[in-house]
Parts: sequence; structure tokens; C-alpha cells
Amino acid sequence: MREFKQLTSIAMVKNFVQSHSLTFLFISRPDCSVCHGLFPQVQALMSHYPEIKPGHINADQVPETAGEFSVFTVPVLLLFVEGKEYLREARIVHLQLLDEKVGRIYKNVAG
Repeated sequence: MREFKQLTSIAMVKNFVQSHSLTFLFISRPDCSVCHGLFPQVQALMSHYPEIKPGHINADQVPETAGEFSVFTVPVLLLFVEGKEYLREARIVHLQLLDEKVGRIYKNVAG
């Protein structure tokens, strides 16, 4: 399983996204049962994509996340390529479809 960098401020999030060519953000809340069930599965999925730098944001801890990334529910999964959002999944995430979408982008960018 991949370790996700804990991002604790909006400045830290912005810097993280701009500092890497491929970044993945998992935005959640502590009281979200869907988030708790999905996070370990996404960690395992990210192990297939070593070039993607994964980060985790607690939306309660970084409330500016909602405005910055237009987040209205959690979990939200975002994939950035060169600082631009390429993929967004929210609430109910189908892991096989997510894997296929990330794989296509990854192959074109990193491969």
C-alpha cells in the first residue's frame, strides 16, 4: 500500500500539486464511512502507479479545500497532470473504472 502525504493547509496542497507532474488527491472527512472504506483500496490501487505522488486532505482540517477544488461532498478523488485536473471521482467510486481511467492517463503521460 502506498503512503499518502498528509496535506494540512491549502498552501501545502497547492505546492504539492505544482511540485509534481502527476499528483493524486484523496479528499475526505473523519466522519465519512465511505471515505474510511475506500481509502485503503485507493492506497492499494496507487501502488500500481509509482510516478503518481498521492496526497490526502482532511476537509475538516483544511476547509478552504471546498472552494479551491469545488468539493461539495466527500470522498473526492482528483488526478492532476502538470497542475491541471484530469480526473475527478466523487462519493461512490467504482475502483475498476477508476483504475482504467487512471491507467489510460498514466500510460500517456508517464509511460
